[in-house]
Amino acid sequence: MNTSSPTDGALTHGLFHLAIKTADLARTLAFWTGVIGLREIARPDFGYPGAWLACGQPGGQAIIHVYAGGPALGSAGVVETGTAAIDHVSLACTGYHAYIARFRVAGLAWREFLVPGTSLWQLFVYDPSGVQLELTFEGAVEAGPPPDMSEARRYRAGQSFFVSLA
Repeated sequence: MNTSSPTDGALTHGLFHLAIKTADLARTLAFWTGVIGLREIARPDFGYPGAWLACGQPGGQAIIHVYAGGPALGSAGVVETGTAAIDHVSLACTGYHAYIARFRVAGLAWREFLVPGTSLWQLFVYDPSGVQLELTFEGAVEAGPPPDMSEARRYRAGQSFFVSLA
């Protein structure tokens, strides 16, 4: 594998979007807009239900695409859940303790983590389709106590704590 820098003009600029299949579009939109704080923006009519969600900042791009209905169904005729080979999606955030309050109000399970040797704080939570999110915060600018690293609250890579609210 060639690990040198490309010189042919081909460049990757960043994540354009990720797509999530859902069996419950309304619940998924409520999570991503009400709990996570993304905003719904105009979406082309693809002929099946879905939504495009963007960061709340002005000019924020649609980073989450959600789709439901026929195209979301796998070969078995059901919507798959979880992140499969993708372990999690990470979003840069502010307002660590405000997110914990949102999780409590929504009745969501979450885990916390302090990245060793850094000032990064993290929260882990699942969306209604079982997609694991990592919300990452610069702890040096966050108010309040650091992440709860107790046995009950600490995030452990590879250990699912997903609880369906269905």
